[in-house]
Amino acid sequence: MAEATVRKVRPKYLNLIQIRLPLPGIVSILHRVSGVGLFLALGGLIWLLGASLGSAEQLAAFRAVLAFSVLGLPVVKLVVLGLVWAYLHHFCAGIRFLFLDMHKGIELETARKTAVAVLAVSLSLTVVLGVLTW
Repeated sequence: MAEATVRKVRPKYLNLIQIRLPLPGIVSILHRVSGVGLFLALGGLIWLLGASLGSAEQLAAFRAVLAFSVLGLPVVKLVVLGLVWAYLHHFCAGIRFLFLDMHKGIELETARKTAVAVLAVSLSLTVVLGVLTW
C-alpha cells in the first residue's frame, strides 16, 4: 500500500502587522531599541561629558550647545528627552530582566504586571525630568 503524505498548509509570509504582541514582548523590544539608541548616542554623550569637565573654553562650548538647545531648536529638546526616556526605560526594564533571570516573576500575570510597571515608571520619570529640565 502506498503511504499517503500529509502536507501541512503553511503561510507563505508572516504578516507582522497582524500579530498582536503581548505587553512583555513590547517591553522587551523597547529595551533593545533603547539600548541601541543609547549606544549610538554614546559618542556625543561622552563628548558632552568631556566638554563639561574640561577647560574653560570647552565648558563655554558645552554651555553654548545647551543654551542653543534650550532656547532655539525644539528638535534638540526632543532628542534629549528621547535619550532620557531611553536611559530610564533601559534601566527599569534591565532590573525587570535581572529578576526574570533569577526566575522571579516569571508567572504570566506577574510578568504582565511588571511590564506595565516598567512602562509606567519609565514614562512618568521621563515626564517629571522633562518638566524639571524645561
